[in-house]
Amino acid sequence: MEILRIILTVIFAIDCVALTVVVLMQEGKQQGLGSIAGAADTYWGKNKGRSMEGGLVKATTVMGILFFVLAAVLNLNF
Repeated sequence: MEILRIILTVIFAIDCVALTVVVLMQEGKQQGLGSIAGAADTYWGKNKGRSMEGGLVKATTVMGILFFVLAAVLNLNF
């Protein structure tokens, strides 16, 4: 069981670093006056899920869920 705990701790540490990097790579959500003027309805605004920004959002979600699951599992005393 100790080997499993070490492996999960290493995966947890890698996930923490990767989550930090992905969050820092994302653009800010405030786009200034462009969002008021309707720039959000452009092609890139509608297809944001297929862009790099959309991929970063999905990666953040997956790594965030993994972070909480690993934190809960590592907190158990097994």
